[in-house]
Amino acid sequence: MKIFTWWNSSTLGAIFDIRRRSKFVGEDEYGNRYYEDRRASLDDKDYHRRYVIYRGLAEPSKVPPEWHGWLHHTFDDPPTQAPLRRRAWEIDHKPNMTGTLWASRPKGAIGAGRERQQSDSDYEAWTPDA
Repeated sequence: MKIFTWWNSSTLGAIFDIRRRSKFVGEDEYGNRYYEDRRASLDDKDYHRRYVIYRGLAEPSKVPPEWHGWLHHTFDDPPTQAPLRRRAWEIDHKPNMTGTLWASRPKGAIGAGRERQQSDSDYEAWTPDA
């Protein structure tokens, strides 16, 4: 189904086109591959389009911050040439797990399989008759 479906990953046509006219720049720890056009844009001679071919599902939250900055032209050099400096307080990037088996399910959530704790508050529902 890779020929027709883009939501599973890139289609074969997109992969062929990107690899034909772009140069490979690098790969991140999730297996996503990054490319940049060989030729500049017609409008701006300094602008080269940048692409990501996702490994697995096409999920943008799987792009780490350093590659996100490069894709959006925040940084000129890719992280393979100029890695971002990590600070002591930074934590590792995690993709969005919503809707997967690894999603966060706090105590009381329907998907957690537990009963919700009974409330001990003094809340009484309003009724129009009262």
